[in-house]
Amino acid sequence: MSEIILSICLGIGLAASAGFRVFIPLLFASIAAYFDVIPLHESWQWAGSLTAVIVLGVASIVELLAYYIPFVDNLLDTISVPLAAVAGTVVMVSVAADMNPVFTWTLAIIAGGGTAAAISTTTSAARATSTATTGGFGNPLISTVEAGFSSVLSVLSIAFAPLAMIVVFFLLIGINKVYKKLFKKKKDEVAVG
Repeated sequence: MSEIILSICLGIGLAASAGFRVFIPLLFASIAAYFDVIPLHESWQWAGSLTAVIVLGVASIVELLAYYIPFVDNLLDTISVPLAAVAGTVVMVSVAADMNPVFTWTLAIIAGGGTAAAISTTTSAARATSTATTGGFGNPLISTVEAGFSSVLSVLSIAFAPLAMIVVFFLLIGINKVYKKLFKKKKDEVAVG
């Protein structure tokens, strides 16, 4: 039972990380599996191969660099939410302990994909706000913070999954509070206008 709980915590932590950057948590999970730090689901053993580590490493570098190119970062944000949801689902399934496939996929789609999509939506909104208020000059700072969060959360998830789960919980609460403030502000503006 504790193996299942740990794999769920690991999956949700990595899925949340995918909300910040799609390939970084996949890369960290692949590296960890390559060095036998974390187990992968039986059908995902290929993700722990040296080939997977190299491919995901290249994809991570390209993704990181692309977010520093003006206007490309905003273009990437238009596809980042669905990609993050897919990556969150995939990473959740890949680290899931041996559970019933129906439960595994349901959990992966809701907890993994949902968490990643919620975080990705927030980061996309932050970049859009930065573009509107700074003309895009603040976007590299946002990109750096996102990449940092993704990396730290990935490492934390692999090293101590329950703590990562707690961090994700508070992250989602923070996102919820931000959205409530934004929507309240917009309601107030509409009421005044």
